[in-house]
Amino acid sequence: MITWVSSIIFIALLLSMGQRIVKRFKLIAQTIHLTQPLYIQDHPKERLNRMMRLAFGQQKMFDKPLVALFHLFIYLGFILINIKVLEIIIDGIFGTHRIFASILGSFYPFLINFFEILSGLVFVACIFFFIRRALLPIKRFQHPDLNGFPRKDAFTILGIEMILMLALWTMNACDALLQQAGNEHYPLVGQFIISQNFIPLFTHFSIETIHLIERIAWWFHITGILSFALYVTYSKHLHIFFAFPATYFSNLSKYGTMQSMPSVEFEVKNMLGLPTDPNFTPNPNQKFGAKDVFDLHIKNALDAYSCTECGRCTEQCPANNSGRKLSPRKIMMATRDRLEDVGKVLEQNKGNWVDDGKALLNDYISGEELRACTTCQACLQACPIELNPLDIILQMRRFQIMELSDAPNEWNLMFNNLETNQAPWKFNPNDRLNWATEQ
Repeated sequence: MITWVSSIIFIALLLSMGQRIVKRFKLIAQTIHLTQPLYIQDHPKERLNRMMRLAFGQQKMFDKPLVALFHLFIYLGFILINIKVLEIIIDGIFGTHRIFASILGSFYPFLINFFEILSGLVFVACIFFFIRRALLPIKRFQHPDLNGFPRKDAFTILGIEMILMLALWTMNACDALLQQAGNEHYPLVGQFIISQNFIPLFTHFSIETIHLIERIAWWFHITGILSFALYVTYSKHLHIFFAFPATYFSNLSKYGTMQSMPSVEFEVKNMLGLPTDPNFTPNPNQKFGAKDVFDLHIKNALDAYSCTECGRCTEQCPANNSGRKLSPRKIMMATRDRLEDVGKVLEQNKGNWVDDGKALLNDYISGEELRACTTCQACLQACPIELNPLDIILQMRRFQIMELSDAPNEWNLMFNNLETNQAPWKFNPNDRLNWATEQ
């Protein structure tokens, strides 16, 4: 009777959390699809290779080997320990216990020992990252970008992972004692490499108490995992999911290549007497650049949700290092914040967008930040999965200059010279190549 009641409670919990997670992902997907579509179908093999190298293989993480190694422990733990989670879910639904033990036989203890070693490495990695963020004088982790929720989020994630590992070891330690006591519900699978060290903590308890502790640890572990899965959808750790499409749809051009605007390119070619596409028809009502997230592309939204807030981009940004207000990490975080606020409006209005009187430009990202960018692309090169805050900056700066005519006088002078003299300086275009004859 108790087993069936437990199964019903577990199934209700699983369905409830699953429904919340699915609802959350649907809202994020709906928000992302309010941005401009991006039609990319070229070089699928090259794109797949890029995704496997950067997102799955974490190639650029190993620019910093020690950090990459500890990150790899957490990454592998997230992927492989899910096999154990699958067993717990099956046990919870059908009222069984260690269902894989009867299927895998003698291989089962080896598998659980492997998971325990991996969970130990995850625990050590979390301690390492906790110390690194809280105690070491690493400038990018003390940056004002992370004030408030972002800093709390990082420590919350590390804390949850450590607690979940402790719950797993407690469960396995009590399980071993119940096996020794001959409890028929606990098959003989032996002790495991880490949790066996926890057994002395529980030997003085009665079998009934040990059984209660094991059940509490079991429920705490699986409830914690399901709650963690939901929490991740509100966290920077959404990169676990979005890093894959973000890297797949990356710009395959080399660093320094920027996307031109077709209508502007058409006009420039006309002005210079260069051949143009005869089938191209300029749109007289075209909007130049981006004022809000709706004007950005899906790739920009994927990048924003894929950002881990590591700050390597800001660390390498010459504008930021010279004291300017620009922080590429903040550009990504502000874009995600705006997307989240748009999602809240959609949720409040049953999926319909109602203007909230805000925009990405000025309400989330200031003109001063945009103007500080030198377009050097150091941020893109520094990012472990090569997200592109520069593309967002350029699109917003285009709107700022071409739609709002909001540019410093020095810039306007340069623009005028480029238009009239085909050079940033004010001199006769016929004299442009005189320097070559004066050698």
